[in-house]
Amino acid sequence: MNKGEQDHLLDRLAGIFIRCFFLSFGLLLLWFFLYALGGGEWSYTIISHWSALSRHAYDLLNYCAMAFVKMCAILFFLFPYLSIRLVLRKKKKNR
Repeated sequence: MNKGEQDHLLDRLAGIFIRCFFLSFGLLLLWFFLYALGGGEWSYTIISHWSALSRHAYDLLNYCAMAFVKMCAILFFLFPYLSIRLVLRKKKKNR
């Protein structure tokens, strides 16, 4: 694999990572708005039939899950995107 192919591959990977990052944040926004607009109450009534979670514990579980998804999106999609872009910028600068 020559340098041009490497750069092209890294550029394609960076594009995939940034799209995955935006899709995961779109999912988070959808999750939050559905939860805030009354979907949380509807889903709590369903979950409360299966387990003995209090409303506070259910809310805490949702917010912690949202934070976990956000941290995973940043760690697994944004950081690799930024590192690939920095490598490509450094390679371009050295030419």
